Amino acid sequence: MDKNSKQFESLTAEQQQELLEKYDPDSSTRKFTSGIVRWIVFYGLLAFSLFQLTASIFQFIPRQLLLSIHLGFALSLIFLLFPASKTRSRKDKVAWYDIILALLSIVVGSYWPIMQEEIVSRIGIMTTLDFTVGIIAVLLVLEATRRAVGLPITIIAGAFLLYMYYGRSMPGFLAHRGYDIDAIVKTMFFTSEGILGTPLYVSATFIFLFLLFGAFLVKTGVGQYFNDLAVSIAGKRTGGPAKVAIFSSALQGTISGSSVANVVTSGSFTIPMMKKLGYRKEFAGGVEAAASTGGQLMPPIMGAAAFLMVEFIGGVSYWEIAKAAAIPALLYFTGIWIMTHFEAKRIGLRGLTDEEMPDRKEVLKKIYLLLPILVVIVLLFSGMSVMRAALWSIVATIAISAIRRDTRINFKDAVDALVDGARTALSVAAATAAAGIIVGVVTKTGLGLTMANGLVDLAADMTNSAQAKLLLTLFFTMVASIILGMGSPTTANYVITSTIAAPAIILLGAPELSAHLFVFYFGIIADITPPVALAAFAAAGVSGGEPIRTGFNSAKLAIAAFIIPYMFVLSPELLMIDTTIPYLIWVVFTAITGMMAIGAAMIGFWYRKVTAIERVLCLAAGLMLIYPEGMTDIFGLILFVIMLALQFIIKGKGGEDSKPATA
Repeated sequence: MDKNSKQFESLTAEQQQELLEKYDPDSSTRKFTSGIVRWIVFYGLLAFSLFQLTASIFQFIPRQLLLSIHLGFALSLIFLLFPASKTRSRKDKVAWYDIILALLSIVVGSYWPIMQEEIVSRIGIMTTLDFTVGIIAVLLVLEATRRAVGLPITIIAGAFLLYMYYGRSMPGFLAHRGYDIDAIVKTMFFTSEGILGTPLYVSATFIFLFLLFGAFLVKTGVGQYFNDLAVSIAGKRTGGPAKVAIFSSALQGTISGSSVANVVTSGSFTIPMMKKLGYRKEFAGGVEAAASTGGQLMPPIMGAAAFLMVEFIGGVSYWEIAKAAAIPALLYFTGIWIMTHFEAKRIGLRGLTDEEMPDRKEVLKKIYLLLPILVVIVLLFSGMSVMRAALWSIVATIAISAIRRDTRINFKDAVDALVDGARTALSVAAATAAAGIIVGVVTKTGLGLTMANGLVDLAADMTNSAQAKLLLTLFFTMVASIILGMGSPTTANYVITSTIAAPAIILLGAPELSAHLFVFYFGIIADITPPVALAAFAAAGVSGGEPIRTGFNSAKLAIAAFIIPYMFVLSPELLMIDTTIPYLIWVVFTAITGMMAIGAAMIGFWYRKVTAIERVLCLAAGLMLIYPEGMTDIFGLILFVIMLALQFIIKGKGGEDSKPATA
C-alpha cells in the first residue's frame, strides 16, 4: 500500500525517532556512524543474541551462570549505548568513564562463571573480593537502569535497599530487624533472591526469545502489512481510520513490547488518516494511544510482565495466562471500537474511499505473513514450553518469509534482526535486574506479607463487609499500580505490585491468577492515565494535540480496562476459570452488550444524542451487563432494551438523527 502510505504519512523516520527518544528511554541511545566503538557495539549485540540462542537451544549453562553472563552483556552494552545524560552527553562518542563502567560490567558478568566453584565451596561466606564485586554489581545495575529505563524505578530500587538497611528505624508495622551492608550485598548478588533472581531469569529466557521473534517478524515487513490488513478490513467503515488504528495497533502489539513504540510506529500512519477525515487531534491521538497500550494485553504474545507471571504464580503455563486474558482483551478492544464508532456517527464521519483503499488482492497474497503468529498459538496450545515455542516460531518466520522474494529474510536481515532484538532486550534486562533488587528486599524483610496484611487491615477499618473489603483493597492496589506505572516499566511495576499488593487480594479470597492479572492490567494502563501518560503524550506529539486532553481521551476510550479487572476478580468466569462453554458464550454476549451501553454513555451518542439522564442509565446498564451474575444480567438487559427503545422512539418523533453506518 505504498501510495496510501505516502498519502497519509506525516512523520519522517527522523521525526519518529525524536518522539521515541523524548518519551521512551529505551530509544535514547548513541548513534555511531563510524569508528571502532560502532563495531564493538554491533558485534557485542550480535554475540549477545547468539549466546542467548545457543543457551536456549542446548540448555547446558547452569542458571546462575546464565544470568550472570546475561547481566554482563546487558550492562556493558548499556554503558556503551546509553549516555549518562540525554541533554549534555555527546551522542556520537563514548565518554572515558563509560568505557570503564563497561569494563567493570564485563568483570561483574564474568565473576560467577570464573569463581563458581570457589563461591559454592565457601557455603555463603563472602571474601573481600566477593564483597567488592557484589557492591559494584548493585551500583552498576542502578546506574544502567537509570540510563536505559528511567530515574523513577532507580529511585524505587534504591529506596528498597535503604529500607532493608534501616529496618529497625522504620515506623509501626514496617519495622524489621535490619541488615548490614554485607548481608545486603550477599542477598543481591550471591543468592537467587536478588539481582540474579526470577525477574532476570525471565528476561534471559522467555522475554529475550520473544523479542528476537518480534525482530525477525519486522524483517518480513509484517509491520506495514498489519496496517494494510487493518485498512482492508476496517477502512471503509464509519470513521474507518480510527478502526484501522485499533486493529493495526492490536496486531502491532505482537511485535512491540512498548506502548510508546507502538504509538509512534503505527500512529505515524493512522493518526494523519484520522485527522484528515475529521477526528479532533486529541481524539485521534487518544484512539491510537489506547489501542497501542492494549497491544500488551492482547494474547497470544502479551507484555513482558506476562512471562514474569508464569514464574511468580508457579504451576501455571503461559498458555493458561494467555487464555485467561483473551476475553478481557476482547472486551478492551471492543470498547474502543464501539466508542470510536459512536464518535464517528456523532460528528458524521465517513470511511475511506475506494481510491484510498489498498489493493485487496495484494493484501491477500501476503496473508501468509500472519502464519508465524499462528505457529506460536498452536505450539503454546500443544503444551510446548514457552522457550521452545519461541525458538520454533523464529525458525518458522524465516522459513515462511521465503515464500515471496520481497518478504524473504536473507543473511544480512537475519544478522540485523539478531542485533535489533538484543538492543531491544537491554532495557528489559536492566528493568528486571532492578526488579530483582526489589524482590530480594521484599523476600528478605517479609515486606510482601506485611504490606498485604496492612492493606487488608486498612480495608477492614473502613468496612465490615467482606465484599467491600475486597473492593477497597482492589481500589488501593489500582491506585498504587497506576502511580508506579507513571514512572516504571510494566515489568518492574508488576514485580512490585505482585509481591506487595497481589497477596492482599489473594488473602481476601480472589484466585491467584485473577489477582496477578489485576495488577498486570493497571500497570499497563498507567501509560494512558493522566497526569503522566507517556503513550498519550507520544500520540499528542504525532497528532499535534494537547497532551493532557489526549491523555483524558485515551483514558475515556480505554474505560473497559478500568472496569474489567474488577469484574474478573469478583467473577473469575471472565478468565475462563471453572466455567462451561454455554455460560462463557453468555458472559461474552452480555459483556459486549454492556460495553455498547458504556460506550454510548462515554461518548454521549448512540442512534441519536444521549441526554444526561440517559448517560447515567446507559452506564448502569453497562456495568450490570459486564458483571457476570444472573440477576445483574437480567436487570442490565431490561435497562438496555429500554434505552434502545427510547433511542428509536424519540428519534422517530423528530429527535437528532444520524446516517446509517456500519460498525
